[in-house]
Amino acid sequence: MYDNNPSLENIVKKINPDAQGQVIESYSDSITDKKFYIESYGCAMNFSDSEIVASILVKEGYGSTKIMEEADLILVNTCSIREKAEDTVRNRLFMFNKVKSKKPGTMIGILGCMAERLKHKLLEQEKLVDIVVGPDAYRDLPVLLRGAEDGDRGVNVLLSREETYADISPLRLDSNGISGFISIMRGCDNMCSFCVVPFTRGRERSRDAYSIVAEAQDLYDRNYNEVTLLGQNVDSYKWEDPETKKIVSFADLLVMVAEVNPLLRVRFSTSHPKDITDEVLYTIRDYKNVCNYIHLPVQSGNSRILKLMNRTYDREWYDKKVARIYEVIPDCTISSDIITGFCSETEEDHQETLDVIRKSKYSLSYMFYYSERPGTLAAKKYQDDVPLEVKKRRLSEVIDVQSEVAHDLNQKDIGKSFEVLIEGNSKRSDLAFKGRTSQYKMVVFPKTGNYKKGDYVNVRIHEATNSTLKGEIINQ
Repeated sequence: MYDNNPSLENIVKKINPDAQGQVIESYSDSITDKKFYIESYGCAMNFSDSEIVASILVKEGYGSTKIMEEADLILVNTCSIREKAEDTVRNRLFMFNKVKSKKPGTMIGILGCMAERLKHKLLEQEKLVDIVVGPDAYRDLPVLLRGAEDGDRGVNVLLSREETYADISPLRLDSNGISGFISIMRGCDNMCSFCVVPFTRGRERSRDAYSIVAEAQDLYDRNYNEVTLLGQNVDSYKWEDPETKKIVSFADLLVMVAEVNPLLRVRFSTSHPKDITDEVLYTIRDYKNVCNYIHLPVQSGNSRILKLMNRTYDREWYDKKVARIYEVIPDCTISSDIITGFCSETEEDHQETLDVIRKSKYSLSYMFYYSERPGTLAAKKYQDDVPLEVKKRRLSEVIDVQSEVAHDLNQKDIGKSFEVLIEGNSKRSDLAFKGRTSQYKMVVFPKTGNYKKGDYVNVRIHEATNSTLKGEIINQ
């Protein structure tokens, strides 16, 4: 483990002193001459990136608005992981241009992965946007905006081997004030054949560990009680302290963030099965505030398909990794990503995917049918030969099995008590709270006593569906 942890006071001194699948709209209104409106789609990393962009814009003199029609600048942070996501963004761009036609001078910008992939088409052929900014070029946004004000159409989608935005304090967007994202690394070195991320986000690079701890401390000081460490593959995090030459691994970083305060919950996403180590599992086991929840995407339950996907493990290896997690952390929950209908997938292959859901006992899964993405290895090497209706039928079966597994797991929680972090009012009633357990399970319970958002309470479960636990607060 990292055995040379500096004090939090020294960590803060090392930081730049100036540093501090759904739509997220912009947040609280500000009073300035210029206003921006932003929407984010896709993974948590995109949502985190939008907070970095917001910070840059505020320093540039922009305020924010939740009303698109009021904005001088409309931005959309995009995802290219599936064709449907791109179609959604394209439809939004048409909507933005309708707004622009009624308010000449409004600028439209596209950010993120789709910006990198479709830059010339969106900017020059279809003329749907004024600026295009890739994931590593957000610092250039003010320059591009000034050029756009003069009538130029600007683009910067250059990828970087160094950019981590470690010195930029994210401006928390539409936050519940309890949970915050912290980006710990950028890019991905895995070349999964179905995935565009290595091409749109570049090579893997890890952020300064001290800046991560300082950001976690800042969030806790502002009454955030939960942070999620983000990366395309957090378990490959690796950073060298320039002073001590010590290598900080992801397990070391987890310890450093967990020790900010025992009342600060720590989550992380995403883990690649090949990289998560026993040291990470021991840290989860030994630190109460590191949550007992791991997102461990399997993608397919069949070894042949996994090889075509270039996942670097087979089904037997994955099963052993899941068994090891449950051995070290018996009350851990595991979630997953699953793709149905990948190239050449047979019914027998599909049945193995259903089997891995049952065997791994996923608490939840993010499930999609395969969507070929131009430029990926799969698009170049394999034929997308599973009919769409078959993909959708298999996806429906995957969803049904996952629902059954989640329902059975949640039924076993009835009668148990869990520590829950209150996130706010239940969606259905102001008379009830909602919150999550360490295992990332949503709990709804009636309001009693003087508890408020951000408090920890013990809740005994008396009812469960496949997605929600219901209970009541018991004596602390």
